[in-house]
Amino acid sequence: MKKLTSDRRQLSRTLLFIAGIVVAAWLLSVFHYRIDLTADKRYTLSDYTKTTLRDLNQDIHVKVYLDGDLNIPFRKMQQRLKETLDEFQVLAGNRITYQFINPFAGKNQKAADELANELMEKGLRPTNIISRDKEGGSQEKLVFPGAIVQCGEAEATVNLLKNNPAAAAEENLNNSIQAFEFEFMRVINALTADSTEKIVFIEGHGEYNEYQVGDITNELGWNYQVDRGPILGRPGVLNDYKAVVIAGPVKPFSEQDKFVLDQYLMQGGRILWFIDMVDASLDSISRGNPMLTMIRSLNIEDLLFRCGVRINPVLIQDVQCNMIPVNVALSGNAPDFKPAPWLYSPLLTPPGNNPVTRNLNLIKTEFTGYIDTIEARKGIKKTVLLTSSQFTRQVAVPTLVSLDEIRITPQQNHFTSRFLPVSVLLEGKFETSFRNRMMNGLFPDTTVRVTEKGVQASVMVTADADIIRNEYRPTPDGVLITPLGYDRLTEQNFGNKEFIVNAIQYMTGRAGLIRLRSRNVTLRLLNKAEVRENRVKWVLINTVLPPVVIILAGLFYFWLRKRKYSRA
Repeated sequence: MKKLTSDRRQLSRTLLFIAGIVVAAWLLSVFHYRIDLTADKRYTLSDYTKTTLRDLNQDIHVKVYLDGDLNIPFRKMQQRLKETLDEFQVLAGNRITYQFINPFAGKNQKAADELANELMEKGLRPTNIISRDKEGGSQEKLVFPGAIVQCGEAEATVNLLKNNPAAAAEENLNNSIQAFEFEFMRVINALTADSTEKIVFIEGHGEYNEYQVGDITNELGWNYQVDRGPILGRPGVLNDYKAVVIAGPVKPFSEQDKFVLDQYLMQGGRILWFIDMVDASLDSISRGNPMLTMIRSLNIEDLLFRCGVRINPVLIQDVQCNMIPVNVALSGNAPDFKPAPWLYSPLLTPPGNNPVTRNLNLIKTEFTGYIDTIEARKGIKKTVLLTSSQFTRQVAVPTLVSLDEIRITPQQNHFTSRFLPVSVLLEGKFETSFRNRMMNGLFPDTTVRVTEKGVQASVMVTADADIIRNEYRPTPDGVLITPLGYDRLTEQNFGNKEFIVNAIQYMTGRAGLIRLRSRNVTLRLLNKAEVRENRVKWVLINTVLPPVVIILAGLFYFWLRKRKYSRA
């Protein structure tokens, strides 16, 4: 009788245990939960991303062109990307699907070249990886570390590799991985947005035309409705716009246009100034003739002063500079163009402690001035976004600029200026520049009311207009626009476009999205010297020691059981 009761109890415990396993399996299949034990929470999505994906009401399909025979760094990148997309799927359910594609699998050389050209036309940037064999040989392979995100008939390109030439390969890979969430959410937001905010590029003062800012216009078009037009001194004409961009004016602003901009700012507007206070152009000296640079009068000094900055009408030379092609052939010989450093084209280093500039490549400029911040403007938050390097020189204007300067070796004792501000973000409640001024003379036919103290607004002032300008050239098939930030000589993609897009998104209140750029994943690298000197020891510790420990633990457990039951 006792044995029957004991058997029943054992059976009940077994059934209860099986039922517990079934219930636990069902709960795990329904509810997703993962504990992130990393110190920097690298595997945890932001609340903004979670909310956006849970509320997704359109189907998203992601084609990732990073598959095939990859080296270890890109294999690591692929694995982390898969984990990120898996997290997206858990939150969005069947609204998000993805696939990894080897773009060259099963294709001959001609078909592979055609596909590579097609992907590049869509905006994917390829890179080369070099694999070495045991015999010392090497093989170069083209890969596309990027994706195309599709939503209905619309699609957008995501380039995943942050290839900053100033950073080490491991750092570039780390920066790329920690930017996955931001890059995909930026595109998903653009493709699924229900309404479109408007921004405008101002015309009427000799600003860059639609082709010179064509690439940034196309990029902003994913998130905003981008318009162009003159102010024409019409008060309130800018009120419907989320942001105003003034790119490269060369003619003075009228007092009426200044008033419109001033009052737009008082109403909480956002203005981005890209200003060249010195009249200088590389095209003017490309034929070998020297150029006389002159100060440019734009009649905007009082507006900027009220905001808290002043653009110094000088040119800066920087040892950290871009290269330009220069003909080094002797007179009468065939042209022979070689790259040479051009001190008037500084490469600016974006600081890593600001969400606008975090993880950006160097910023390419040309004939740049610098900015002084004015401490007298209290209550205005001033954030320096871009600076020159620690070896900078100021060149007073007017001055003659010639290509012959590339033959002069820079002397360190001449480059004594350090970290001159080139772009500054100003945030706060600004005061009008038109206080106590009679408006009847400016607007005789209209009754105009002056708002003297504004609400929260923001202004970004950049002392170089070329930051936002792209190259272009007419072709029989239309105008060919070069991507902003791309340098044909060095074949580098500088961070100009990303910088401007980030700044506009930050200023227009997309804090949740731009905050994703503030995440910092610590890069923990191996001590290469230690690995090189004690390679055998660490190989044994990592490959031999774990199974030995497991075997010893099993033997110890077996010995304990034998000892316990042998006594019984």
